[in-house]
Amino acid sequence: MIKIKNIEDILQGSEVLYNEPLRNYSFTKTGGNAEILVKINNEKDLQNVIEYSNENNIALTILGNGSNVLISDNGIQGIVALTSDMNDIELLEGDIISCYAGLTLKELTDFCIENSLTNLEFSCGIPGSVGGAIFMNAGAYGGEMKEVVQKVEVFTKKGEKKIYTNEQMEFSYRHSVIQETKEIISKVYFQMKKGNKEEIISKVEELNKMRSDKQPLEYPSCGSVFKRPEGYFAGKLIQDAGLQGLTVGGAQVSKKHAGFMVNINSATCEDYKNLIKEVQQKVFEDSGVELECEVKILGE
Repeated sequence: MIKIKNIEDILQGSEVLYNEPLRNYSFTKTGGNAEILVKINNEKDLQNVIEYSNENNIALTILGNGSNVLISDNGIQGIVALTSDMNDIELLEGDIISCYAGLTLKELTDFCIENSLTNLEFSCGIPGSVGGAIFMNAGAYGGEMKEVVQKVEVFTKKGEKKIYTNEQMEFSYRHSVIQETKEIISKVYFQMKKGNKEEIISKVEELNKMRSDKQPLEYPSCGSVFKRPEGYFAGKLIQDAGLQGLTVGGAQVSKKHAGFMVNINSATCEDYKNLIKEVQQKVFEDSGVELECEVKILGE
């Protein structure tokens, strides 16, 4: 256990847990323990934890909704800041939504429906947090975060606040500049448009049905595992290589959608990592295409 003197003293309401199982916070239901887990519930505590970890040279890992990550079976050393309780949302003038990074995309979509705001329907079924979605410029059904983000507030590694415009975020396919700077997203502003509530609801229902029809939502999974290779679809390449249903330990290439890997029987992170390597190798042998992981592995 790392030496942290009264970490509770620097917090204003966030809960601290020690040796906490991270499988409870992971969509794959895998992962070891967090040495220290801080359940961040306000922006000031996030800033304090960032400053504290920097000043004391303690490793800091940010965890949002745990939907697009694999957490090492050995757990994560240092401090894990869980942001899912930092989720306030507000409607500002000019149809701008401001929300904190821990808000889920479902909560964001529900807020848009309630206020008859359109352009974010594509995100309704993405099982992630706003922070994670911005970090990787998440997208689905022809839409991407870059199309609706006005600006993003982050903390630097030293805990200093910084603001990025949409252009400064350098959004591209599954990429933002934050992946290079390693800064921590705290708040996001979306430029929305007034729409017809019934039409928005209809679109969300249509996309959710498409998702449930095509994706293996009945099993724990980390979502789409690989980025889309230029000119190809990862799921099709995996299917063509005859890998649908391939199983390593408790992890399996979904029989419903080859782009997903599901936990069918108490899978470990190591099962997932070995399955990913085997799929990458066999797809390359079959098609010459190198699949690049979209899922982030924490605590290696």
